Amino acid sequence: MEELSEEMASAEAPAITYRRHLERGKLGYQRCAECSAAVFYPRVLCPLCGSGALEWRESAGRGTVYATTALHSRNRDPRNVVLVDLDEGFRMMSRVEGLPAGEVEIGARVRFEVRRGEEDEPVAVFVREEG
Repeated sequence: MEELSEEMASAEAPAITYRRHLERGKLGYQRCAECSAAVFYPRVLCPLCGSGALEWRESAGRGTVYATTALHSRNRDPRNVVLVDLDEGFRMMSRVEGLPAGEVEIGARVRFEVRRGEEDEPVAVFVREEG
């Protein structure tokens, strides 16, 4: 799939552009050209200054677990929900794959990956960084 042009990305809904990044295996986010804030979840106006001058960027996908919780359900193994502080300055909610829910630790370094969800849609998840 070819790189998204800036013109093409600005013409469609932010959620669609974000999904297109995921389909290419990338984590898209926005940066405000007015106040330089990193913006996530994608939107049409900067939540800090109200500017519509949001530019698309691609995250390197590395970050730190800010918070974690284990969710317990009947007839299912516990699963985790995390808030990850990405190195580019934004925070997102996701999950850490490959670890039991109770072993995900605050402060752990993680990296982004795309997995396929229940209906084969791309889903942003994280895995623990080794080393």
